Amino acid sequence: MLPIARAAIARVLQAPHIIATDETAPWLAESGASFITLNQSGELRGCIGTLQAHRSLLADVKSNAVSAALRDTRFLPLTREEFATVQVEVSLLTTPQPLKFTGEADALAQLRPGIDGVVLEYGHYCSTFLPQVWESLAQPYLFLAMLKRKAGLPDNFWAEDIKLSRYTVTKWREADLV
Repeated sequence: MLPIARAAIARVLQAPHIIATDETAPWLAESGASFITLNQSGELRGCIGTLQAHRSLLADVKSNAVSAALRDTRFLPLTREEFATVQVEVSLLTTPQPLKFTGEADALAQLRPGIDGVVLEYGHYCSTFLPQVWESLAQPYLFLAMLKRKAGLPDNFWAEDIKLSRYTVTKWREADLV
């Protein structure tokens, strides 16, 4: 997964790269949802992904890798010069499962720190955090508050028709290979 994501970014930046040779594996043709996270000097440099599988995993990883490098609106597009200093992380998502809860306290009690990725939806507001975000937001209350903020809602906002879903990921990180 990592060589495929890195090669997709390299191609659009016209940077030297090793060709990912395992792109013909049958499981890559299956439908899948992924997130690609780019880090530079230990800081987030881009993160784009798909919550619902709607194309082959191979196409999803390639598209999200290019989008994380060039289209994350929080950052300027990655340059060819930066490419060598960026570390790639690929997260393969399970299908999000809706949480059933009676209020915010019940929802918080159901969250599994370090395990759950969470999707928050309220009207046209929507945001998600991958399970990796628990590393910097370890308390469920803070995790949910920042998820609301990311969606454009106040940290302390709550409404009865908020929807929460959770998913897990299998991840690969270049940082783990060093």
